[in-house]
Amino acid sequence: MSHRPPTRSPSPRAAKRSRIDHLTKEDFKNGLFLAPMVRSGALPTRLFALKHGASLVWGPEIVDKAVLHSERVVDPVTGLVSYNGKQGRAIFTTHPIEKPYYIFQMGSADPDLAVQAARMVQQDVSGIDLNCGCPKPFSTHSGMGAALLTNPDLLCSILTALRAAMPPEITVTAKIRLLPSQEDTLKLVERIVNTGISALTIHCRTRNMRDRDAALVGRLREIVEFVEKMGKGIAVTENGDCTGAEDAIRVRELTGAHSVMIARAAESNPSCFSMNPLVDVEQTLTPAYLRLAKYLDNNWGLTKFCISQFKGRHVAFDKAQQKTYHQVLNAAKGFDDAALSEMVGEWTGEEEFKEIVKVIEARGPRVRAVAAEPPKCAAEVPLKDIPPAAAPILVA
Repeated sequence: MSHRPPTRSPSPRAAKRSRIDHLTKEDFKNGLFLAPMVRSGALPTRLFALKHGASLVWGPEIVDKAVLHSERVVDPVTGLVSYNGKQGRAIFTTHPIEKPYYIFQMGSADPDLAVQAARMVQQDVSGIDLNCGCPKPFSTHSGMGAALLTNPDLLCSILTALRAAMPPEITVTAKIRLLPSQEDTLKLVERIVNTGISALTIHCRTRNMRDRDAALVGRLREIVEFVEKMGKGIAVTENGDCTGAEDAIRVRELTGAHSVMIARAAESNPSCFSMNPLVDVEQTLTPAYLRLAKYLDNNWGLTKFCISQFKGRHVAFDKAQQKTYHQVLNAAKGFDDAALSEMVGEWTGEEEFKEIVKVIEARGPRVRAVAAEPPKCAAEVPLKDIPPAAAPILVA
């Protein structure tokens, strides 16, 4: 992070805003969402996802204790909001332009800590989502993430506490994985829905499954119908193996889900929320992403990690250009690298940001509907696993 003089937030009280900005249960229906992703769900990625049609965006999981040990600072030039840890590094960043669409995902195994952390960030978000599905050790080692699936009493107590503590305009949601047994999954879903949540996302894999394993989307329709019969108006969002806006139609028809959440495809190309996603992303996305990331003071290592994962269909960007691109990117040590500057051109990050603001504001308070009869669904595109690079922004 650079060192612009920050302004200090006097208190964590929720900011006043127009009722039209408040999320409701209906805002979780007929949508296409950016999934919570450690590292890859950075602010620039979320903003580009919104620019290209994402209805709502989830931030990466942040542990409750990390929030409680952070300090909120506001950049007086850009308006960037940073929650900085004890060493001054940003635990997560956000910007007011994304607030009406931004869901803060929390890692927690303690109702009291969850409530304290939620109160600290509520002025900058529209919803709090409890992570009940991440199987990675950094999430499960303290009883968080997928570990909550085997402790439904604790899981539901956290959701109940959050709903009781948060003002009505802040939604409370949960993201879970399937249990091995469909019967046990339905029992858990029933308990979760009865806590008063506004929506439920189901990653259609079990805790022991990995991304290389095909999502069990065939199990979701029964769950969706079960939730609908409960009569609480709760949306069920599908997560797992959706490749983009066009493919989301197939997923919804197959599962009956009210909305679809995208992770790996968005990691590869944040414009996948559009029916016409960008091609030649090295030319059409990376330069703009770098300009925006520099303007918003995004950590260089995190920025480089995100860009290293961009991939997609090539139309005019040939193999020789691709080779040079990767050589320059791999060798770059920071935003001011000379070779990188040749690739990016003028560092007009402010203009990139203004363009995103213009697009978001032009579409109205919220994008809810998806096309009823889109073109033929896109073919499934296998996505290769990306090796870990920069350290995650998550602070456990």
